[in-house]
Amino acid sequence: MSRRDAFDILPEVRAEEIAERIALVRERIRRAAERAGRSSEEITLVAVTKGVEAERIRAAIAAGLTHFGENRVQEAERKIAEINAPITWHLVGHLQSNKARKAAVLFHVIHSLDSVRLAQRLDRIAGEQGRTIPVLLQVDLAGEPTKFGIPVDQLLDVARACRPFRHLAVRGLMAIPPYFEDPERVRPYFRRLAECLRELNAREIFEPPLKDLSMGMSHDFDVAIEEGATLVRIGRAIFGERQP
Repeated sequence: MSRRDAFDILPEVRAEEIAERIALVRERIRRAAERAGRSSEEITLVAVTKGVEAERIRAAIAAGLTHFGENRVQEAERKIAEINAPITWHLVGHLQSNKARKAAVLFHVIHSLDSVRLAQRLDRIAGEQGRTIPVLLQVDLAGEPTKFGIPVDQLLDVARACRPFRHLAVRGLMAIPPYFEDPERVRPYFRRLAECLRELNAREIFEPPLKDLSMGMSHDFDVAIEEGATLVRIGRAIFGERQP
């Protein structure tokens, strides 16, 4: 198997087109923020590179992006070593406990902390490495069996259990809501995640208070920003459609 075959190869998108797509995404971010009375500076664009080969990631870096997200630890390990650039890597996919050690080495931010057990393991590993890992608590808003996350009714208990960990810095919440063609149908889920963040802050569990909401992807990030997203995870709108 060739290096290119090791990934889910995307249809050809030239470097110039990637730069154009990034500019369009940034303009959508600006307009959505403006509608919500926010500054676009509050929102971090995380380019999701699942199945995207190194040359396209380099094209996105050349176009000015500095934050990139990967779903799988094994795929990220190969790419991060190959690209070897001073950028910020986010783990945006599910993290299995047996991959926690590698994840703690590879990623600057982990969006998918979904259990106390995983938090304990990450905290111990980060302590061994002498670092503190910024993390987001992944919340299960819809109870979909194919997705991961902390049930809403357990979020408060999990948050309290994470408070003592010295080597984890809980920064906010993340969610992957159900997919709907109409982004307006996703709005209640984004609004609920923002409410969860406000509820946790009202309890004064974390200091400083939580501020980050990782929500919104290519088809619905405009709505997510209107509801308070601070990190949007964009793949298709930058790198093109995935092959089936």
